[in-house]
Amino acid sequence: MEQTDQLMHANDAHLRTRVGPAHQPSGPETSVVIDGASFQAWEGEPLIDAINRAQIKLAQVCYHPQLGPIQTCDTCAVEIDGTVGRACGTRVTPGMTVRTQTLAARSAQRDAYDRIVGNHDLYCTVCDNNNGNCTVHNTLGLLGIDHQTRPYQPKGYEKDESNPFYRYDPDQCILCGRCVEACQNVQVNETLSINWESEQPRVLWDGGAPIGESSCVSCGHCVTVCPCNALMEKSMITEAGMFTGIPLPVWNASIDLVKGVEGAAGLKPIMNVSEIESAGREGYIEKTKTVCTYCGVGCSFEIWTKDRHILKVEPGQGPANGISTCVKGKFGWDYVNSEERLTSPLIREGDRFREASWDEALDLIARKFTEIRGQHGPDALAFIASSKATNEEAFLVQKFARQVIGTNNVDNCSRYCQSPATQGLWRTVGYGGDSGTIYDIENAGLVLAVGTNTAESHPVLATRVKRAHKLAGQKLVVVDIREHEMARRADVFLRPRPGTDFVWLSAISKYILDNGLEAKAFLAERVNDLEEFRRSIEGYTMEYAAEETGIAREELEKLAHMIVESSGTCVLWAMGVTQQCGGSDTSTAISNLLLVTGNYGRTGTGAYPLRGHNNVQGASDMGAMPDRTSGYLKTTDPLNIQTHEREWGVTLRPERGLDNTQMIDAAIEGKLKSLWLTGEEMGLTDADSNHLIKGYESLDFFVVQDLYFTYTAQFADVVLPASPSLEKDGTFTNTERRIQRLYQAMEPLRGTRPDWRIYTAVAKRLGHDWGYTHPSQIMDEVARLSPIFSGVSYERLEGFGSQVWPVNADGTGTPLLYTERFNFPDGKAKLYPAEYQPRQHAPNAEFDLHLNSGRMLEHFHEGNMTFKVEGIAEKAPDSFVELSPELAAERRVTTGQYVRLISESGAIRLRALVTGRVSGNEVYVPMNSAKSENAVNHLTGQNRDPVTHTPAYKDTRVRMEVLTESGPSPLPKTNPRYGHPTPQTGVEVERKWQRPDYIFPGGELAMLGDSLNRRVDGLGTDD
Repeated sequence: MEQTDQLMHANDAHLRTRVGPAHQPSGPETSVVIDGASFQAWEGEPLIDAINRAQIKLAQVCYHPQLGPIQTCDTCAVEIDGTVGRACGTRVTPGMTVRTQTLAARSAQRDAYDRIVGNHDLYCTVCDNNNGNCTVHNTLGLLGIDHQTRPYQPKGYEKDESNPFYRYDPDQCILCGRCVEACQNVQVNETLSINWESEQPRVLWDGGAPIGESSCVSCGHCVTVCPCNALMEKSMITEAGMFTGIPLPVWNASIDLVKGVEGAAGLKPIMNVSEIESAGREGYIEKTKTVCTYCGVGCSFEIWTKDRHILKVEPGQGPANGISTCVKGKFGWDYVNSEERLTSPLIREGDRFREASWDEALDLIARKFTEIRGQHGPDALAFIASSKATNEEAFLVQKFARQVIGTNNVDNCSRYCQSPATQGLWRTVGYGGDSGTIYDIENAGLVLAVGTNTAESHPVLATRVKRAHKLAGQKLVVVDIREHEMARRADVFLRPRPGTDFVWLSAISKYILDNGLEAKAFLAERVNDLEEFRRSIEGYTMEYAAEETGIAREELEKLAHMIVESSGTCVLWAMGVTQQCGGSDTSTAISNLLLVTGNYGRTGTGAYPLRGHNNVQGASDMGAMPDRTSGYLKTTDPLNIQTHEREWGVTLRPERGLDNTQMIDAAIEGKLKSLWLTGEEMGLTDADSNHLIKGYESLDFFVVQDLYFTYTAQFADVVLPASPSLEKDGTFTNTERRIQRLYQAMEPLRGTRPDWRIYTAVAKRLGHDWGYTHPSQIMDEVARLSPIFSGVSYERLEGFGSQVWPVNADGTGTPLLYTERFNFPDGKAKLYPAEYQPRQHAPNAEFDLHLNSGRMLEHFHEGNMTFKVEGIAEKAPDSFVELSPELAAERRVTTGQYVRLISESGAIRLRALVTGRVSGNEVYVPMNSAKSENAVNHLTGQNRDPVTHTPAYKDTRVRMEVLTESGPSPLPKTNPRYGHPTPQTGVEVERKWQRPDYIFPGGELAMLGDSLNRRVDGLGTDD
């Protein structure tokens, strides 16, 4: 936490809203008098924040610091300059005097709480939610209420159990509106509302649909912020409490008993018993901080477990996400306990595999590696690190390759997605990562999203953009060939021809320069090579861009002015850019445009290539690359060679090794004899699966290390059972360059081992006793070898602490890059003269359709983990192909009908989904597939980005055969895409206040004014 503490002192005003999407930054510093003492505050901030910072205990059931004032519960009533009002809804003004414990304030607080529990059946002792963090329960204790004066009345609604992950109990709902605010204005899925005008209000999904048939995307925001047990994870029910697993009739009788005792003895004895029961849970419920293992946003949270049963995921303190999660991070963890987990090493014997002991398997690996290196040299072996594994494990993969074997043949899956973006940033600004954090994206005046389906690929990051767009006036421009959610929300949505992004980006840069709209001072002081860049884009006129891209000149000029006139522009991009023939050059063009307009080095500006996997950034950071060691130091750098020689006792080889795609080519050519692949379903995620399989079959010895017997594993000679993130310690690095710790939540499944232990064991058999006993020792080694990680340590990453690289030796990180200099010797950026690389496989007479592919919200990548989560598979059971209405009509295809897609590389068979998300002769296939034979990469080919060799997945043409077979829609009716959201400004509490039965609590006493308050001043908390 050292870095966080330093930053808090250095820039406290900046950081007060950093965790999650809290209210807008406050005004000038001032002070307020609270209960007779003066405290620091900021003009315009909610008064309740100042009270909470002063550590004055005050009831606040509906208020949540990451939601802001909701003003539905009234329990935070205080006296403000002589009048009782809500502390959450009152903004701080200079000289404000506040008293929290006057008789009028206390009466209003208790009256408000009594109204709440009139909607809530208090049975805390036998409640699954009695875990010490129930706001309704804790507020009862805080206010010291002994009797409930308004009797609880059932609302007459059934529980809604239709969502696979959580249930809603209207009879427990206190109508605080937290869930509505979270859904409307944090997640911005805009599904939840409250029908305040109804005789008996309740929370509604899509205005009254069952949850399971609504637009709910199961992000879990509503469940996380619910202050009681009205919304609760199904995995908690009958599992969490000491008494909650008893048979239902007995459980109901227990509730009745509890309620009966209350009338005679009051609430205090019941609450005392519930406190004991809650404390008892601490003995068997483990709460472990971890980091999400799915996309690159880097959400962190506590995971609650009882033995190996996962009770819940509880977000709140994560620096990247706060209270936010998506369906995968909140509910997608069942894969850890899948019956398909490997629990023993497997060794091939002919066409079969047999179980083996760990010693036998590791001895075999060590012997075969020794033989192959002895016969063919070290470059006959290659190693691929996993983007799902930890930083420490990625580091050991490249250490094993370079120190133990003596080769630079090492890579990771960023080769398939992010290497072109990294290349574009290296060329222009010097660091291959996001130039700021999610905070900077939130605070941009304009977000330009190019080739990124952010809402489905990076859902929590997308919530920050959606929130800023909805509430803070941020402009959103989306450039994509498919109309996904962010495109529908955008102020401007442009659909270029596939693979032409470089053209319009360069044309806009030229237009800005030609019209004198560039950031002149910024370019003069901080950027090199302007004139060479001008010459390189001379041909990219607006006329040429319109002709080549299909985007009207007027639209391009409008976008140019939007960028120039914005207070700051952030560009987000992903696989729609990087998985093209010109991925590196288009990424360069993005950075060039940002430089021309001065959009680096300030909050709300910068380049954001959104990393797809949880640790794809970290895998490259740790040196799992063919020409760089940890910290992106080149293997040819004399100082780097000297440092590694001192640390490892070997001399780094200067030759660039093979990357992922080259390894397969080399195997087919007979040059590569052995491959050790860790945690990647490469057989389904690399392009041209048939070519890949040929490469696997050409290897003499193939080792696969994974959780399951994957499609790729069937080609292996040895399969090693690894452990997922919940079963080990380590760190991940997210798309922000943010390093975070994850802690072991459960023991490795019997028969499995964490990757770092496996590498260490093989290295020892080959004569290198690394001696690691904990991953922290590996990170210490990384810090010694890599200047940009010199101050990284497990102590500084304790708990929810994080460090954003580059990290100085004193532990201070760099959340926002380039504030003073770019990462080049002279400190100046470079405008790089990139070149347009047109697509090579445009549709023709034989293959007349363009194939697009990508992620979908419910699944991750190929789906090996998420298809093992029953609730996710229920919502999205298999892959499909999206067809436009016009193409479907032309080919006479209906939703559910089977079609065969055929390319020059292969063929797959899928059901069709007719949707306006695609247009014309574009077809779209998700990357995930329940059956390996229908995976989209059987269609993709060998064309690649010439700089990074990243496959040009998005440059694929196909033809379609319409089959006679048909079935139901590939998306069942329970899929949220069929829902009908109900957007509104939030809870809309004013509608509650307009109800004829609403009176501000304690109103009569509140009007007695100062004379009554003077009588009770100094009486403390007792009435």
